[in-house]
Amino acid sequence: MSLREQLSEDLKGAMRAKDQARLTVIRGIKAAILAAETRSERITLDDDGILGVIAKELKERRDALPDFERSGRQDLIDKLHHEMELLSQYLPTPLTADELRVLVSQAVSSVSATSPKDMGKVMAWLAPKTRGRADGRQVSELVKAELSSLV
Repeated sequence: MSLREQLSEDLKGAMRAKDQARLTVIRGIKAAILAAETRSERITLDDDGILGVIAKELKERRDALPDFERSGRQDLIDKLHHEMELLSQYLPTPLTADELRVLVSQAVSSVSATSPKDMGKVMAWLAPKTRGRADGRQVSELVKAELSSLV
């Protein structure tokens, strides 16, 4: 079953169960998918594209979390955590730090990177392997550290 079909089935299940929180999150995902498809000249996203949209939605919530914590609104913090948990269910298991380091090393050797100038090539090689499984900022920092150690 494709991710798009899974989202549709989960939407129906949330409607039947009257699970408003899950319903809101899934509708938000579907709206973000539709927006991405219409922005990109009416293409239909495959599972990888949908994973990218879900990862973006999760990242937006993670980025908003510190603001809610500073405001002291525990109700909004709890809601945000619940939404992040629901979104995480659609993403593949995250890479561990060790797995990520191994992938970065493989990427550096695969593209024959010799200096920090090769960062774009390494990131391009890593992007499809880490999409939805690792934070881009974390990957970028590891790549920078690895390439800096080569000089």
